[in-house]
Amino acid sequence: MTKSHEIADLLSLMDKLRDPEFGCNWDKKQSLKTLTGYTLEEVYEVIDAVETGDDVQLQDELGDLLFQVVFYAQIAKEEGRFDFSDVTGAITDKLLRRHPHVFPDGTLSSFANSELALGADEVAVQWEQIKNAERAEKAKRQEHNAQPSVLNDVPNSLPALDRARKLQKRASSVGFDWHSVLPVLNKLKEEIGELEAEITQGDRHRIEEEFGDLMFSCVNVARHLQVDPESALRASNRKFERRFRALEAIVTHQKRALSSLDEKELDAIWEQVKAAE
Repeated sequence: MTKSHEIADLLSLMDKLRDPEFGCNWDKKQSLKTLTGYTLEEVYEVIDAVETGDDVQLQDELGDLLFQVVFYAQIAKEEGRFDFSDVTGAITDKLLRRHPHVFPDGTLSSFANSELALGADEVAVQWEQIKNAERAEKAKRQEHNAQPSVLNDVPNSLPALDRARKLQKRASSVGFDWHSVLPVLNKLKEEIGELEAEITQGDRHRIEEEFGDLMFSCVNVARHLQVDPESALRASNRKFERRFRALEAIVTHQKRALSSLDEKELDAIWEQVKAAE
């Protein structure tokens, strides 16, 4: 039977992996910057495990993601910047501060002492208001950032779809938004028309620009429909992959090469696959 381990064991293990004399050479070689690619990979593996419903895999991937946090904290501790307890302290303080309807005086002991019950939508509005106040306070502390903005700390490194959604959500939090999905859909149609016009002109730079605007509008539609665009696109990817594999199987069963079929034949098989689903 596997021995149960606590977070202290993981922190101790990480410290030993980075030991200058007896540690692992690969782990000792890493820096905060070199870890970022691995972290992003682990996040997507967690998402994949959630979407496939594999609990064993999810447990494993969550452990890998937690190890990334421990790894960053260990390197930061070695550099005299902060340690794991600073990380847990910061997130605890932040969540207490951002949930005044649950912890009215900002302490764990005040739990269940509040009569302020908020619905999920009200919580989301309050969350953005609190974060906006935090951003304004942060801007005051940063001399180089003389002009505060609700967009200031949306990371450039985010995937483009997610960053577009966050930018739109931030702008919406201060009233810059449409109040229903209909004008958003009209804007989407407008962007399609502008893309068609640029395709006719043949200017590659303008085509790319208008395509970007179209994608941005698609994200805006998703946000108004309360659909996560990244999740929706992943689902469409899985659907396409499933159907294309089925198409390949049909063509293989017919003892034909996929490249030998014309567009009409391929379309007929594709519709056959869709009908079978």
